[in-house]
Amino acid sequence: MRYLKNKLCPFNNIVSNCTKNSIELPLGVCSLNHKNKPVIICPVRFREDWKIMTETAAFVFNETATWTHLSEIKLKDKLGKPAGNIDYVLISYDDKGRIIDFGSLEVQAVYISGNLTGPFKAYLENPTPDFYWSQALKYPKPDYLSSSRKRLIPQIIAKGSILRQWNKKQAVAMQTAFYDTLPPLPEVEKSAADFAFLLYDLEPVKNEIRLELTLKKIVYTKFDAALEQTVKFEAGSLTDFTQQLQKKLDAKRLDIDNFENIVVE
Repeated sequence: MRYLKNKLCPFNNIVSNCTKNSIELPLGVCSLNHKNKPVIICPVRFREDWKIMTETAAFVFNETATWTHLSEIKLKDKLGKPAGNIDYVLISYDDKGRIIDFGSLEVQAVYISGNLTGPFKAYLENPTPDFYWSQALKYPKPDYLSSSRKRLIPQIIAKGSILRQWNKKQAVAMQTAFYDTLPPLPEVEKSAADFAFLLYDLEPVKNEIRLELTLKKIVYTKFDAALEQTVKFEAGSLTDFTQQLQKKLDAKRLDIDNFENIVVE
């Protein structure tokens, strides 16, 4: 309740308070239940105990490396045009502080559709385990399609392409359910990989009323293969598309005929 009362974030936000949706009136929700499973909707939730950093470093560097991380690093292309900000750059350095190598980490939470503020405010008025949100209109749910097409894929194309040309390893931290909505990716051995998906879930802690960020699997792959699969869209039914065109064509011709009849009259 201390976190709720003081609007604090327990997961290493850049400031002590939660800033989800608003600084003055933060939402205070970093995950929601969907089909009886918690879904992370705030990227800050992945910062719990900084597990994502140590587990990414184990992929990017060797075991003896001295490393740290920097956040929100601007990336530009050859012409100096912005390609976006890298969420985290992990840097290995020597005993004099000189950079030896680096790699990137992107964190992908899930967009939501619907209204989350309404249900949460209603819950706070009656915070009981049997709380039920009866206002079904715009009930919040994860929007995996928008999350991948509007966020994940553009980032892989823009920032990832540049990092690949520099031969730098890249990682993406995301939830298992989100990853499962992507096309299957070819997996390789860790030693052959230059791209990795770190898949996490929120697991209940024994004898405690809380959920813990837990690494479930690391998918090691190659950037080129991952890019090819994630940007590829499988074709739907040609017949359905043709029927859609036919309906619109019929409607357009009908409008024209009606207009001509009006003019003649």
